[in-house]
Order: sequence, then C-alpha cells, then structure tokens
Amino acid sequence: MAMAAPSAAATADPVPWEICEAREVINTAQPEAQRKPGGWCGRPEDAENGAVAAAAEKEDQGREGPEPAPTWLCSEHCNRTVELFCSRCRRCVCALCPLVGSHRGHPVRFVHEEVSFKQKNIQKCVKQLALKKKQEASNINKVNKAANELEEHSEATKIWLTGKFTELRLLLDEEEMAAKKFIDRNTQQAFRTYNEQMELCQERINIIDNLSRKIQRIHQQQDPIRLLQEYTTSEKEMMQQMIPTELCHPIPVRFEHVKTYYRNLATAVFTTLQMPFDVRLKEDTCSQLSVSSKSKPGTLLKTTPTPERSLFLKYARIPTLEPDTMHPRLRLSDDRLTVTCVLIGKIQLCNPQRFDKLWQVLSRDSFFSGSHYWEVDLLKSGIGWWIGVAYSSIGRKGDSEASRLGFNRESWCLKRFDLEYWAFHNGERTRIPIDHDPERIGIFLDYEAGILSFYDITCGMTQLHTFYSKFQEPLYPALRLWEGSITIRKLP
Repeated sequence: MAMAAPSAAATADPVPWEICEAREVINTAQPEAQRKPGGWCGRPEDAENGAVAAAAEKEDQGREGPEPAPTWLCSEHCNRTVELFCSRCRRCVCALCPLVGSHRGHPVRFVHEEVSFKQKNIQKCVKQLALKKKQEASNINKVNKAANELEEHSEATKIWLTGKFTELRLLLDEEEMAAKKFIDRNTQQAFRTYNEQMELCQERINIIDNLSRKIQRIHQQQDPIRLLQEYTTSEKEMMQQMIPTELCHPIPVRFEHVKTYYRNLATAVFTTLQMPFDVRLKEDTCSQLSVSSKSKPGTLLKTTPTPERSLFLKYARIPTLEPDTMHPRLRLSDDRLTVTCVLIGKIQLCNPQRFDKLWQVLSRDSFFSGSHYWEVDLLKSGIGWWIGVAYSSIGRKGDSEASRLGFNRESWCLKRFDLEYWAFHNGERTRIPIDHDPERIGIFLDYEAGILSFYDITCGMTQLHTFYSKFQEPLYPALRLWEGSITIRKLP
C-alpha cells in the first residue's frame, strides 16, 4: 500500500475531528524526488530556487484550475494515509489501525465503498423527501377545498335563514341574528382548525426544503471525507424526515340541523297561528309547539353543530381495558370491554400501575396522533360515572386530586352524579344542561387539533361538551364507576 510522504503538517499536533481521526496535508508543487521527511535536502540555493519555482507553479495551478484534493493522514500512524472507514467507531483510519492500532479487530470498509453506500442513502432520502413534499402539498389542497366548500355552505345556510326569518317578520329578528352568529362562530372555529393544519403542513414543507438543499450539497461534495462528515451530522434528521406523512382528513362541518330546526319551528308556528286564539289556549298548543320542534325555541343556539354519526365511524376504535390498572373492586369481561363493580374485591398483587383507592381503570390502547372515535354504553352504570381520557402519568395510589379523573392536568372527563352532568379538567368544572340521561355516549379525539368531544348518541348526535387542549403525551381512554357497569361498544 502506497505511503504518503510526511510533511510539516504531518508532524504537527493531531487535528481533532469527531468523524475521522485524520489530518489534511496540502501537497506543494515540489517534485516528488525533492520532498523528504526532513524538508529540502541539498544546497541552500537549490532549496531557495526550488521554493520559488514551487510557489510560481502553485500560483499557475491556482489560475489554471482547482487545487488537488487534500491528502488525509492517520493521526495514530502519522505517515499513513487514511483508506478505511471503521464502522464501529465511525471514523476514517489507515490500514494499520484495524491490525495494530486502537481500532484493532473492528469491522472496516474501504472509504470509497462507504461513500458509495452513503450516497445511495442520500438518493433514497431525496426521493422520499420529494414524495413527502408532494403529500404535504396534497394535504394543503384538501384543506383548501374543504374550507371553500364550508364557506359556500355557510353562506347558503345564512341566505336560507334570512328568508325564513323574513317570513316570521320582526318577531324572529333577534333569533335570526343569534343563529347567524352561531354559524359564523362555528365556521370561524373550523377555519382556525383548517388554518392550523395548513400552517403545520407548510412548516413541514419548509423543513423538507431546507433538508433537501442541505443533503443536495452533501451529495455534490467532492471530498469523500467531508461528505462522510456532513452526512453523519445530518443522518439523524434525514432518518426522521423519511417517515411517511400522515394523510390529512379535514372534518366536514355542516349546518343541516340548523335548517331542520327552523323548518320545524316555522311549521309549528304557522300551524299554531292559523288556529283561533281561544282554541289554542284550550288545547295548550304551546306544549305541542315544544314537542313538534323537538326542543324549546332558542335551545339550539346553546349547543354546537350536530354532525352525522357516519362521519365519525370512519375513525372508529374499540379500546380494550387494561386489568393491571383496574381497582380490585372492579371486574372485567372476557373481551375486556365491560367493567363491573363487585361487592367483594379480589386480592391483587401489588402493582404500581393499579388504582388502589379509586374505582378507575385505563385502557390498554393509547392514542398519540390522528383522529379516533369510540362509544360507551351507560344503561347499567347506576347513579354515577366518569368517562374520559388520561395520560399514563396520572397518579395511581390514594384518592387525592393527582389520581382523580378530571381533577389534574393529566386527565379530562365527563362526570354524571345524582342527575347532574359536569365536564372536568385540572379541577375546573363546567356544568352541562341535559334534560334526560344519555344511554350511550360517543367520544371523539383529534390529537393534533387538541379536540376532545363528547356526544349524546341516544337520539341523533348531540354534542355535550368539547375540551380544547394541547396534548403532550399519549392519551388512554379512562373510566371510573360508582356502581353498576360500563361497556365499550363494538363499532363497525
């Protein structure tokens, strides 16, 4: 194997480098026969003339073209050029290092082979980044399309409302304005969600563009050692960006239930006013008005839009419960979907994951991205229950607020006790007006958007409450019982 002639650079202190233990030596224009380890040999005037000639030749070479590639010398064996790449230490070494040096016995490859391997990885990453950028652009198009459709739909709905309120004249002017504000508020809320999704996609595209330019420069690097240096520095970021992009599915927002509500209200009012006044009083038509409209006038505006259940079923999940987290006074069914309170608890081994005071249980499944929907049956739940989600960091021992579902930063829940319904998070509660007990409740989670919604799906799809948070950890569906049993439904 050819040995590079040592120079002044070769006898200097080792050059620190986190990737290659090597030193760079720039060859002068001196003839090979005149270069020796000790410098120039012969008469002083020869050395002076040689130095002048070398300087002139070097200046000519600078004008004619690029300087020759530098020679890299091993820091451990200073007179040896680096030819190999140690896979274990991720350093460039000479031929002696794996035989008698500090890299003895380590797996090595020729530098040009390692460069070829890295360049293939770069090409693969470039292709993946291009595909990922295309997918993000497609996501933006989908969100834009959904936003445009929503804008058209909301405007059409407001025009329809204007016509109906004109028919009802001044009596419903106030209601008309309230309904329009309701639509605008929910439309803007949806727009904010869409904008956040588009901004997130654009941020990812900017990151992809920056990384693409960076690795293109690495790919075009002529010096193999510098290529390996820069590749190793960027390798972790490249691997992270090569993960496929999750496709975006904007949740559609519709106001058909608004039309239905006011259509029924108008029909009921017209029918009532056509009857003689005395007859209306005698037959108590005010009660009939309430029944025909399925709600008291104005109550619609206290809720948020009621979407179709089919829109959520495409995100259907069936989370199973984890017995290791379950209080000893609770029992699980064989399919781990039903949890029941029992009078006599079973003696359980000490488990740090188990709730030892509160009758609570977490699911085995967790959600840390995307959209998810599941349902629970409450027919046999008794007078009290808590349903929601929690981080795995929620307290398990004792009955302090750190362990109670909804009383800490680690959990969110809907609570029912003695005919009262509340939404709880971090000890803050919001009362939920409900005039009947829901037999079944649906829970929808959009992790990235920070949305956790609860729906009464006993009759239709009525939104009960929505939490808005920035989730930081995987979320586990969670239950707490007072008596009876709760079942997680099997969805299609």
